[in-house]
Amino acid sequence: MMKNIMSFIVVIVLLIIAIYLSVTSGSITISFGELLNGLFIGESEKVEIIKDLRFPRVILALCAGASLAVSGVLLQAVMRNPLADAGVIGITSGASFIKLLSIILFPQLFFFSTLFAFIGGLFACFLVFSLSWKNEVSPVRIILVGIAVNAMFTGLVQALKGTPAAMTEMDIGFAMKTWNDVETLLTYSIIGLFISLFLAQSCNILLLQDKTAKNIGFNVSFARVFISIVAVYLASISTAVVGSIAFVGLLVPHTARIFVGSDHKTLIPFSMLAGALLILTADTIGRSLFAPTEISAAVIMSIIGGPFFILMLRKSDRIYGN
Repeated sequence: MMKNIMSFIVVIVLLIIAIYLSVTSGSITISFGELLNGLFIGESEKVEIIKDLRFPRVILALCAGASLAVSGVLLQAVMRNPLADAGVIGITSGASFIKLLSIILFPQLFFFSTLFAFIGGLFACFLVFSLSWKNEVSPVRIILVGIAVNAMFTGLVQALKGTPAAMTEMDIGFAMKTWNDVETLLTYSIIGLFISLFLAQSCNILLLQDKTAKNIGFNVSFARVFISIVAVYLASISTAVVGSIAFVGLLVPHTARIFVGSDHKTLIPFSMLAGALLILTADTIGRSLFAPTEISAAVIMSIIGGPFFILMLRKSDRIYGN
């Protein structure tokens, strides 16, 4: 218990420090005193720029990181596989493709692009599950099919890049985001994250063998479907606003289990904080390292997550939770 409390305290402190550094560093640097003065006392051109461009970016990074990390936790509970991640198994690329296709075919429905992204994520998840099924769902088969589905949707997204309607949508990330984007992602992510907190007990039961769970009266099929929908929802809304960022749902849950264990009552909230910290740190490093040139958080996560995925793949020769 004390280890869990200390872990939460440490990640919260690190998150506060990361928020401060993200707000005050980059191509425009500002001291804490200047920031406070501009926000509450006088007017400052620097602070106005930070309020319009950097604050939305910070909030979006926090929301996206929390959403993707919890999505990974839920998917891993459903699939009983520590390698499950919305980016790895094609959910985010499916969401990107259907969203982009909807913008090209129905530009007048741009307001509903987040909904189309969710539909795309669900379709990709359905493909992975259906193509992986052979008497039962094999964790290894899920990953292999997921990688294939991810490659397929990624290729389709690349094929649509040249269309005029898609040009502005391809360059998405945390840069140049507005408060409207914050309102969209913050609203949707709060809903999904709030629901996920009530799924902790169900996730814990899913760690048991299906026969054992059914013997205690637990509806395994319904739980898997509902938790999968929430996981896809969290990954898809993030993808719709800031683009596809892989490996967050892989790296964060695995690291979180080291600090707080496998009980989802603590794992889910801790992963929210750790995911927010990870993406905010990646975005801050990306825009500060070679300022004013930026490296996207998605690129940094790919650099970090690729070797981590290989390491996990070498170690994971058994079904998650057993």
